[in-house]
Amino acid sequence: MVHMHLTSIVIAIILFFVSASMQTGSKGQKVTHMILRVFYILILITGGMVFSTAMAGNMAMQYGIKLVGGLLVIGMMEMVLVSKEKGKSNGVLWTLLIVFLVFTIYMGFHLPLGLKFW
Repeated sequence: MVHMHLTSIVIAIILFFVSASMQTGSKGQKVTHMILRVFYILILITGGMVFSTAMAGNMAMQYGIKLVGGLLVIGMMEMVLVSKEKGKSNGVLWTLLIVFLVFTIYMGFHLPLGLKFW
């Protein structure tokens, strides 16, 4: 389940940057945004399954903090795209998105179910 979760996250991040770089209001931007929302659902479902298996361990609170970070990342991704569609300034949202994304990725690599490169 962890691999499906990570794959969904990577695809969602790619779709987010593709959608954010497209022209506002174009048909392609709307389609990629809708596909991205489907991947949000996949991330939430697979993340919930990973979280439920991790709750049996002794690092349950750290997984809970990572869950909150992941929810904040999804929220910021959606807020950035919606504010872009409305033509509003979104510099603060981009900053918050990057901070939450770096934190969540760090927590994902730090926790035992994350990727290990050695």
